[in-house]
Amino acid sequence: MTTLAAPRVQCERQHPGLTVPDITQAIDFYVQKLAFTVGFTWGDPPTFAGVKLGDVEIFLQSGAKPSEGSSVYFVVSDVDTLYEFHRAGGVTVSTEIGDREYELRDYTVRDLAGHYLTFGQYRPSSKPALPIERVDVPVRLEKRLAAALEDLAKHKHMSVSSCLEETLLHTFEPHGDGVASPHTQGDLRFIQELKKKHGIDYDSHASYRFVER
Repeated sequence: MTTLAAPRVQCERQHPGLTVPDITQAIDFYVQKLAFTVGFTWGDPPTFAGVKLGDVEIFLQSGAKPSEGSSVYFVVSDVDTLYEFHRAGGVTVSTEIGDREYELRDYTVRDLAGHYLTFGQYRPSSKPALPIERVDVPVRLEKRLAAALEDLAKHKHMSVSSCLEETLLHTFEPHGDGVASPHTQGDLRFIQELKKKHGIDYDSHASYRFVER
């Protein structure tokens, strides 16, 4: 018998599926209590649905017996704000929020069917501090780009210098066919808003065309 080599297939996205006894009730809980939005529903009455947190979608499927011990982990952009929202809404918190040794700050709740949902946010590395010496460099940036950078640094609770250092270090790091990005999906959506706010109507290759007045 010939053994085939495992194919190198890229996974574009994944959708965890959770079994719930009542789809309509589950959708209401996820939307009203957990801050999800409805992606789609299937059937009348619905027996299958998708609910989304940002760009991440999970499936809810109707079943008499929910899967015992099922869990899903969500990495989010502002875990403390989401935690306060869940607590205020009376969601059952099974594990309180805290900084973990695996460099995430997270907490876990249970939905109406007993599934465990953990929400976490990456926290600054717990590795030892790295002493450095900063130097001044003659940097001049396009006016609109500089304004967007300042707003982005504030959004990420960083200095402009640290934001630039983070961006440079990530672009120096190969990742797949490109380079690593320091920005979460939430950051990237915010950056798109900044581009509109500051009138940045050029693409990532525009620096080759910049001519200072």
